[in-house]
Amino acid sequence: MSSEEWTPQESDSTTSKLMRKSKESPFVPIGMAGFMAVVAYGLYKLRSRGDQKMSVHLIHMRVGAQGFVVGAMTFGVLYSMYKEYIKPRFEDHSDE
Repeated sequence: MSSEEWTPQESDSTTSKLMRKSKESPFVPIGMAGFMAVVAYGLYKLRSRGDQKMSVHLIHMRVGAQGFVVGAMTFGVLYSMYKEYIKPRFEDHSDE
């Protein structure tokens, strides 16, 4: 065992970690913001749901929020695949 112990960096705050991660993968904050927007809209529409049961309203809200997050993740994966695999192929052919 080494005598060196791991200590967290003092300058790494939660906000700086979130900013660094959002620069690495920008679709994560977009998914989080969309999730929050769907939940906020669902809570806003809670009063005017009519005769719809509460459980059905919450299920619809959950499905909408999950759909937004899955869509953002899918778009992020497709974008990263484009950046890593497709874009370099076209740049290599333009150099010839």
